Amino acid sequence: MNTIAVIGVGNILFTDDGIGVYAAKYLETNYGFEPPIEIIDGGTLGFNLMQYFTHYDHVILLDTLSIDEKAGSIYHLPSDALLGLGDTRKTVHEVEVTQMIELASLMDVRALISVLGIIPSDIQTVAMDLSPILKKRFDTFIQSLLAILEEVGVTVTVNEQLFELNEVIESYRDPYTRAQG
Repeated sequence: MNTIAVIGVGNILFTDDGIGVYAAKYLETNYGFEPPIEIIDGGTLGFNLMQYFTHYDHVILLDTLSIDEKAGSIYHLPSDALLGLGDTRKTVHEVEVTQMIELASLMDVRALISVLGIIPSDIQTVAMDLSPILKKRFDTFIQSLLAILEEVGVTVTVNEQLFELNEVIESYRDPYTRAQG
């Protein structure tokens, strides 16, 4: 059986850097998948991602890409193409993810690894939110992922009750505001 994991990576405390985490939660709350797929909040796991690379047949990482392109541009890259981007990594988790992919290429890993990435507008402002550009491109980012899943044989269904992007972002803010309140 072809096992698939979708892992949202990034840091929700730095605006657009959290898009992968938000996208994973959005998928989990709004869609069903057949055969079932694993949706994982990878946050800033970095080196701990290796466990997923060895456990699944196909791993799709959702993340920002720090390359010199227009903010909001979306790319689906196989892991070897990501390695070929050179020293364009701007966040700690980008460095760790790339290092894990490099290590995986040297080991006998099971997973076919790819990255669905979006060019961020702002990864420096401390805010649990997305920039207006990435909010505008979020649906296209999600639709791109759903198309990739369908290409590998996953049937996607939409849940009856849909949660909006702002509700997903707020679900991450809520524990912090309660703790401070």
